[in-house]
Amino acid sequence: MSSHKRTIRTLSHCFYDLKYHLVWTPKYRGKVLTAQKVKDELRRIFETICKWKHWEVIELNIQDDHVHFCILTTPRDSISYTMQILKGKSSAWLKKKIKRAHGLYEKESLWARGYFVSTIGIDEHLIRRYIKHQHHHNQTDQPSLFDKLLS
Repeated sequence: MSSHKRTIRTLSHCFYDLKYHLVWTPKYRGKVLTAQKVKDELRRIFETICKWKHWEVIELNIQDDHVHFCILTTPRDSISYTMQILKGKSSAWLKKKIKRAHGLYEKESLWARGYFVSTIGIDEHLIRRYIKHQHHHNQTDQPSLFDKLLS
């Protein structure tokens, strides 16, 4: 995980800074993430997935019965797709690696269906101030073409 500062990223036709706070739980809210081996393996899996998808891990905290994840994604990937990849791949890879010894469910997904997501963006106060004073940002000192035609 990198020490993170605000940096606007770019793709060929856009600029972005898409950060999300994600929280999700194992199925039945079971405390199956208690073993350090499981936590270490999950951390490795999440970091591998993020590297593969060109996402950034801002912060990751694995509790005994839920996961908190701050992530920076790209505009190409919706949040539902991001969660599908994170939960689906981590469940499959972890079950292959760790197996039944730590109480993981073999036939079903490790994770419950739902999740919590919240955006982490530029401070709301800054955006509201920018919108309120938008007319100042769009003022120009250039004369209009119509002024020249009428003269």
